[in-house]
Amino acid sequence: MSVNVNRSVSDQFYRYKMPRLIAKVEGKGNGIKTVIVNMVDVAKALNRPPTYPTKFFGCELGAQTQFDSKNDRYIVNGSHEANKLQDMLDGFIRKFVLCPECDNPETDLHINPKKQTIGNSCKACGYRGMLDTRHKLCTFILKNPPENESGSVKKEKEKKNRKKDKENGSGGEATNRDDIDAPDAVDGDDDDEDWAEETTEEAQRRRMEEISEHAKNLTLSEDLEKTLEERVNMFYNFVKQKKEEGVIDSADKDILAEAERLDVKAMGPLILSELLFDQNIREQIKKYKRHFLRFCHNNKKAQKYLLGGFECLVKLHQSQLLPRVPIILKDLYDADMLEEDVILAWAEKVSKKYVSKELAKEIHSKAEPFVKWLKEAEEESEGSEEEEEDEEDNVEVVYSSSARELKMETVTPVKQEKEEDDIDIDAI
Repeated sequence: MSVNVNRSVSDQFYRYKMPRLIAKVEGKGNGIKTVIVNMVDVAKALNRPPTYPTKFFGCELGAQTQFDSKNDRYIVNGSHEANKLQDMLDGFIRKFVLCPECDNPETDLHINPKKQTIGNSCKACGYRGMLDTRHKLCTFILKNPPENESGSVKKEKEKKNRKKDKENGSGGEATNRDDIDAPDAVDGDDDDEDWAEETTEEAQRRRMEEISEHAKNLTLSEDLEKTLEERVNMFYNFVKQKKEEGVIDSADKDILAEAERLDVKAMGPLILSELLFDQNIREQIKKYKRHFLRFCHNNKKAQKYLLGGFECLVKLHQSQLLPRVPIILKDLYDADMLEEDVILAWAEKVSKKYVSKELAKEIHSKAEPFVKWLKEAEEESEGSEEEEEDEEDNVEVVYSSSARELKMETVTPVKQEKEEDDIDIDAI
């Protein structure tokens, strides 16, 4: 079965299709791995080497990858569901396939190993620009350029060969003469990419941006050599600065990019909880929902850190928040920041990782009514009919501190205020 390359396009007549990803889990215990059975076909539809999306999965999951090109086996260590990988593939397509101007997938990558830059050109709209090289996959791409690369990599090799032949003054004379007449060799300009050969102000501005980006990347690699604690503190200060500057509300993409740059994405919700939540957390969940979803969507590890941040918050505002633990957990659940299985797993074990054992027990005790409701709701949903779904929309879960339990109340449907349904979580 094929799907649209750009799955945000629902048009059934959309011309750009790719096979739906097929994943097969093999092995047991520490040797368990996921083989992406049709990665070659998927990559061919994207006009990218199959190693690129496979390595992208490894970067996003923090897992090792294996490539066996001869036997067309592309492997990600660990057990991963096909649907999860398919969603992750959307992130790869958005970052490394679709044109940033027209969203068309007919693009080519152009690697310049000397400048350590990756260019992107679109055959549809003519767009030419540079990729943001902060993602870990870019390091892999720079070391493993596409086999069909016809840009700077090929030029670089050809020009080095011509220079070597000239210095040696032997062999291949006719070929060298032909090469000298080729446009690529004019003025010995061996640094510029195809789209950077212009002398217009715009072209010069682009080249300066490339130089600045390259200098920035050198700093980025130095940051990654720092300890985890140092990188977490850097991320904390970055978010804190955004908050102090009054731009935190619109800085969700920048915050995610910084976390990915420092390789602390999973721990992001822990920092965000400390800086964006206080005793008014219920309102703040609505306000900063987009910020947290960029980290927590389909990321169970990040959700566990969010629960850790929530425990720390209860400790800081114990008198206000401890009695409201179950309803706050439900708010996080309803906002899709926490998944059901993550909450149930957390409820099974009391940990003193973030707060004292005594307080952790109290928090878990207060959470019991919500956890019980979650389990019961799961059991009921398994045997429910489709027509019952409409009735459930008019039921609200209310926590009664006096009764110490969750009860169901039927409420009259009211016109909902405009919510952030159209949130575009790019990095996911």
